[in-house]
Amino acid sequence: MSGPECCTNPPTIGSGSNNDRIEEIGGLKSYTAGLLIPSNPALILIADIFGFEAPKLRQLADKLAKDGFYVVVPDFFYGDSYVPEKSLASWLPNHEAEKGCEDLKKVATDLKSKGASAIGAAGFCWGGMAISKLSTYGEIEAAVILHPGPLSDDDVNAIKFPTAILGAELDEVSPPDQLKKFGEILSANSVDNFVKIYPGVVHGWTTRYKHDDEHSVKCAMESHLDMLNWFTKYLK
Repeated sequence: MSGPECCTNPPTIGSGSNNDRIEEIGGLKSYTAGLLIPSNPALILIADIFGFEAPKLRQLADKLAKDGFYVVVPDFFYGDSYVPEKSLASWLPNHEAEKGCEDLKKVATDLKSKGASAIGAAGFCWGGMAISKLSTYGEIEAAVILHPGPLSDDDVNAIKFPTAILGAELDEVSPPDQLKKFGEILSANSVDNFVKIYPGVVHGWTTRYKHDDEHSVKCAMESHLDMLNWFTKYLK
């Protein structure tokens, strides 16, 4: 389902991970940032295979919260995030994107019951696959899919909410030509979309960039701003 690029440059779990803001949302242990008040939209960040404890993912949640969003990063893997010592082939069958979609629905429903004015979801690699399965349920108003795991034309054909797709130029898992085709499919279906390919970066760069790689850092920050702008457009 996923390739070796999905496993490169793993985060150092525990390095800068703030566990002070862990709550249960939709039955899932979740890192939270910002305030959930009736006038605030909520964002759900869906991790790649390395899970919700990844420090850069939590830092991104904090950054988005400063712009007026209530942000949750649920543990879709129930404490069993992928680690390099594991076999990806044996790990994936226990963590299908379809199950992630079911959990995503529960999280979104819980957030709406708590008063979120609107809900967006951003998925990274595996997380983007989970979002694509949500299309027919209507729980969210907008999505951003970043360097997605393997998606099919059928997955994209089913998407009904405005969707931005942010990809890497050097990505065999989700190559640029395929992502551009996905944009064409969405446009043909009258779904507002935004597809952007960031030059010179590889799969996973948005949350697994190296701090000493100035170009990757610059592109990651640019992708975060593009994500913020997309959600601001549709949720505020």
